[in-house]
Amino acid sequence: MTTNEPAVRADGLTKRYSARSGVAAVEGLSLRVRRGILFGLVGPDGAGKTTTLRMLSSVMLPSDGQVAVLGYDTRTQPDRVRAHIGYMPQNFSLYPDLTVAENLNFFADIQQLPAARKPQRIAEMLAFTRLADFRGRRAHTLSGGMKKKLALACALIHEPEVLILDEPSTGVDPVSRRELWAILAEVVGGGVTVVVSTPYMDEADRCHEVGILYGGRLLAAGTPEELKARLPFEVLEVKATPRKTMRRVADEAPGILDWRPVGDTLRLSVPNNGAVPRALETLDERLHAAGAEVLVLRRTRQTMEDVFVHLVNTQRGAA
Repeated sequence: MTTNEPAVRADGLTKRYSARSGVAAVEGLSLRVRRGILFGLVGPDGAGKTTTLRMLSSVMLPSDGQVAVLGYDTRTQPDRVRAHIGYMPQNFSLYPDLTVAENLNFFADIQQLPAARKPQRIAEMLAFTRLADFRGRRAHTLSGGMKKKLALACALIHEPEVLILDEPSTGVDPVSRRELWAILAEVVGGGVTVVVSTPYMDEADRCHEVGILYGGRLLAAGTPEELKARLPFEVLEVKATPRKTMRRVADEAPGILDWRPVGDTLRLSVPNNGAVPRALETLDERLHAAGAEVLVLRRTRQTMEDVFVHLVNTQRGAA
């Protein structure tokens, strides 16, 4: 593969589980994943993330379209694809009665890691995933976060060039989740291309590039900065009491495109045509006139959640 060839290339990728229903779990998906980056496939449950990753990893053949990983076609060269990738499904396949070290040894054998390399590689993975002190513990006794790290180590044991992970941080505690993403950053730093799916919009900001998937369709792709820059609005943050008054004012104030609650604050969308100063002034006047106590009223940064909500609303409006 040339250095200009993407690590993953998908063209018109479609998957229908039932020919009769005509409903596609994934439809017409095309994307490029550059080599050596962390690419996030972001979307809610049922968006088609798992189906997409199964097709990218050659576990499942598409109904239509083509996938190439490191230049190898998943239809005609699946063995070549599997030799160069690590794949961690959402329901990972650890052996609960085996110890941490025994699981690593088993997957090293399955992936045909040379015997001379195996002891050193197992030691590297134990250290890398911070599991060295637990090498003798059986997998079923590990915490959820430790199981995920062990599954990640098993997927990396044969030193793949591309790592495909299906929602690796789902169901783990916040500390383990942060540690897992730190490990993924180190993996990418070592030259591995990582494709990871996640339903968490804050995790999209940790990726070099992301693809927003919804209803089986890729709505947009690019860097988080690029996707935020495409938004046709800026965001204001408002916190005032009583909340009922705050919401009524947000509903009635001119120039507000939309708003949504986040905790005890509101995030308001305002056109990015220089309207922010006037919108802030109007909101302040109306809130005080309504007898509300204004605790926070300011412009705030756009987030990947803003991007996702905008894209989904646009998609629904076009349907």
